[in-house]
Amino acid sequence: MSTVLQVENLSHRYSSAWAIRDINFEITQSGVIGLLGSNGAGKSTTMNIICGVLNQTEGEVYINGINKRKDPRLAKTQIGFLPQHPPLYTDFTVNEYLTYAADMRLIDKSNTRKAVAEVMDRTGIAHFSSRLIKNLSGGYRQRVGIAQAIIHKPAIVVLDEPTNGLDPNQIIEARKLIKEISLDHTVLLSSHVLSEINLLCRDIIMIEGGRIVFSESMDAFNNYMKPQAMVLVMDNPPSDEQFLSMEGITRVEHLSDKKRRLFFSGSADITETVIGECVRNNWELQEIKLEKSLLDDVFKQLSNQS
Repeated sequence: MSTVLQVENLSHRYSSAWAIRDINFEITQSGVIGLLGSNGAGKSTTMNIICGVLNQTEGEVYINGINKRKDPRLAKTQIGFLPQHPPLYTDFTVNEYLTYAADMRLIDKSNTRKAVAEVMDRTGIAHFSSRLIKNLSGGYRQRVGIAQAIIHKPAIVVLDEPTNGLDPNQIIEARKLIKEISLDHTVLLSSHVLSEINLLCRDIIMIEGGRIVFSESMDAFNNYMKPQAMVLVMDNPPSDEQFLSMEGITRVEHLSDKKRRLFFSGSADITETVIGECVRNNWELQEIKLEKSLLDDVFKQLSNQS
């Protein structure tokens, strides 16, 4: 199986501070790979180096076996990049902009019209080909941004927060499009939205403090998403003191007259204790739901282990 992206001992320094240090990973097949990291972790620096926006201080990046430092022009022909803020010229029509993008991507002029037509059809924007980009909705602008990233059929597509600023319906459509693209491209996806990562990604690479702290499957990552709170709906809720007297309950939050959020430490087995107390004391429990850790908590947990 050929390697699409290989990152070896990648390090980058801004002035005297290292933003990333000794980043190593390899991607060998199509699908969606999640790139995670809290603000300032080094995720954006890593993405920008892979895409050729930055030149690294140390280490190497290979795209389809091409060394990006030694042959940047050829390596970039293998990369499609959608930054968090799409690089759109809003006074262009969709067709004009994608024709320009095809030229920038060194597509032969005899193939430009076909490439533009194919990518507009694939991203569902063909019916807007003559419309000015500034007159498109946010969701369709994002589609244009994705179209420019895949027009030259790159080996790897890097998407930075691709659903940022979209409404719920637009997010659903963007996710569907990303899944379709991942069938014949490797997609490196950066997002802070955990539900998005869960729905789209096969594997996770997580960077914290400039170093990789996790590089495994989505299933393995989900093992760290342990329950940390439960929400109870009761017709006859007790006082906070009664909850806090139970071993493991650390805090009580009032959500409404009949709804409480209980924060706890230790294992999720504490739910059995809570249910038992509700029955014994006639608190008339109607509903109980576990809430999993926040992504920031997982970042912190994995960082402490590295």
